[in-house]
Amino acid sequence: MFLPEHKWYYQALVLMGDFNHPDICWRDNAAERKQSRKFLECVNDNFLLQVIEESTTRRGTMLDLSLTNKEGLVRDVKLKGSLDCSDHEMVEFRILRAVRRALSKLTTLDFSRADFGLFRDLLGRIPWDKALEGRGAQDSWLVFKGHLLQAQEQCIPTERKSGKNTKRPSWMNKELLGKVKQKKEAYRGWKRGQVAWEEYRETV
Repeated sequence: MFLPEHKWYYQALVLMGDFNHPDICWRDNAAERKQSRKFLECVNDNFLLQVIEESTTRRGTMLDLSLTNKEGLVRDVKLKGSLDCSDHEMVEFRILRAVRRALSKLTTLDFSRADFGLFRDLLGRIPWDKALEGRGAQDSWLVFKGHLLQAQEQCIPTERKSGKNTKRPSWMNKELLGKVKQKKEAYRGWKRGQVAWEEYRETV
């Protein structure tokens, strides 16, 4: 049991996970099974709030919970569809807190300003037969990688990423963004009864 005199009790807490208590009715604050009633009692004794209101599985049960000790701490809870063919849906939410805007430390290669002519020239000067002679696959790779990175450092400048680009992985290209959009549209269609589960699963 959490006790109020513990100093961490007064700190913000968000607890998220699959608690596997499908018989709990959060609207009525009641449960059928003894184990679920004990869990519900623990939640109430520690003044925790459960903020997810929709079922989080294809079977219509609420297994995934988001518990917090501060009202208003968790906002904009949204179900975003399943990952691959999982029965569970992904849950997206915002945790409100005081944030300090920091400069991005993420850098990326700026190929638009790269000198590929010099890059080819530098790698072409290396006597690869002698450099790799008598070496195994792993050692050969390390030698090649070392020369490649040296040439890259001289020929390809870097730039600091900022804005939306800092949140998007470099491998997330337009094609993948389009597929993610298709998945979200299929998910909305399935929730509205306009798309069959099999069709949605194939899209995922």
